[in-house]
Amino acid sequence: MSSPVEHALLASPAFDSISLGLSHPGRVWANLSAAALSEHAVRRGEALLTDLGAVAAYTGKRTGRSPKDKFTVREAPHAEQIDWTSNQPMTPEVFARLRDLVRAYLQNRELYVFDGFAGADPRHQLRLRVVTEKAWHSLFARCLFLRPTLDQLKGFVPEWTILHACDFHAEPARDSTKSEACVAISFEQKLIVACGTHYAGEIKKSVFTIMNYLLPQKGIFPMHCSANLGPGGDVALFFGLSGTGKTTLSADPERRLIGDDEHGWSEGGIFNFEGGCYAKTIKLSASGEPQIWNALRFGCVLENVPVDPLTRKPDFNSEQITENTRAAYPVDFIPGCELSGVGGHPKNIFFLTCDAFGVLPPLARLTPDQAGEYFLCGYTAKVAGTEAGVTEPTPEFSACFAKPFLPLPPKRYAAMLKEKLERRNVPVWLVNTGWTGGPYGVGKRMSLAHTRALLRAVLTGELKDVSFAPDPVFGLAIPATCPDVPESVLRPHDSWPDKAAYDKKAKELAERFKSEFKKYA
Repeated sequence: MSSPVEHALLASPAFDSISLGLSHPGRVWANLSAAALSEHAVRRGEALLTDLGAVAAYTGKRTGRSPKDKFTVREAPHAEQIDWTSNQPMTPEVFARLRDLVRAYLQNRELYVFDGFAGADPRHQLRLRVVTEKAWHSLFARCLFLRPTLDQLKGFVPEWTILHACDFHAEPARDSTKSEACVAISFEQKLIVACGTHYAGEIKKSVFTIMNYLLPQKGIFPMHCSANLGPGGDVALFFGLSGTGKTTLSADPERRLIGDDEHGWSEGGIFNFEGGCYAKTIKLSASGEPQIWNALRFGCVLENVPVDPLTRKPDFNSEQITENTRAAYPVDFIPGCELSGVGGHPKNIFFLTCDAFGVLPPLARLTPDQAGEYFLCGYTAKVAGTEAGVTEPTPEFSACFAKPFLPLPPKRYAAMLKEKLERRNVPVWLVNTGWTGGPYGVGKRMSLAHTRALLRAVLTGELKDVSFAPDPVFGLAIPATCPDVPESVLRPHDSWPDKAAYDKKAKELAERFKSEFKKYA
């Protein structure tokens, strides 16, 4: 006789597998709760239950995104709009063969289905279906995307479907891929096929990519940014690539979090694409980032965080597996978050850059022309582990702070930003969260306390009466003073012991900027 626990594990809503193109699936578990998915993941040996209550899973050799393995299907009429200079094409025939191979692989297998939404504004919402072979990947989707009510699940019909077959390995000679991993997007079939990688971030970023294609067609500006809300209802946006501090800096106990990574800007204001956060956890501490620390509890997924097998305590300081350790959790795990996922038009915009050269100031005010240039350049450093093969910070120019996820030409997104800034008269600030006192390997990472103090001064208006002076190399307006920040930190030249070395590095980066600016002149 089976136990009550076994009965609970076998209970699952009915699901039509034919809609997935599967004629003989195994057991399909549709829209399970976080508790049930955690049980499945532990029972199947996919994850460990930690002393925090969260489950910890490991992704094998791929501990970051694989941008060289991402493809867009060249299909009419979409092919005319896609920027093929930065999007790898795949023929419809190759995609159809890969899709059918993945479907054949998924036959007779136990599958997990999550139905949900991307887009907190109901007027611009996308209905998603995520199909995975691992319970923990379904829990990840449940954390990251917007979770429907039971009434919304009745008669749910997805607009887009993701088939994620992490243990199916593509064969480059047969499948025209670059490796065993592949993420292929078909805008015509409204289908994403991902295989050969356990890294859950591929699921999240593939949805961001399709939102970046669909929303501009409706006149909505999609943004790779976090957002929060002040006590007076003022919205702040934080643009930046992975590792620049979007999640950390937007999780501010004095403000309400709207979302940590992806938003749209419509005529009504801004709205979150997601229902959760995907935070880096390396060196995470209760004192440094208390809101994120307290969010890591039951219902959360830890990714590639080493766990003591006896005590089940996660080691957030360990880089044993990767520096790109992560946690996925629902946004409402952050106390006082903005549950609606929407806000008004922004009052301040921050461009976050992780400067590996260590020559950019911790805070600078940009002119409208500079804002357009820096947005198109999207300068930062790729931080170790965020992509396969990146082991130390590497200088990188990523258009619109989102180049790997932009189906359309960068100038189209830049034009949308320019129109918003001019119409709303929004100030834009450049924030360096990278190195100070020297480049990577010589200097040190910018103090989080100093960065928070600079942001607080902007958001509370404390810099309104402070004088600004132009940086001699970059022409950026730097504040003369800021509460709780030493003046030597504000001016990068003063923070370097070797002034000649600073001048050399600053000129080197300035030349790189000039070269990048010319691409969009």
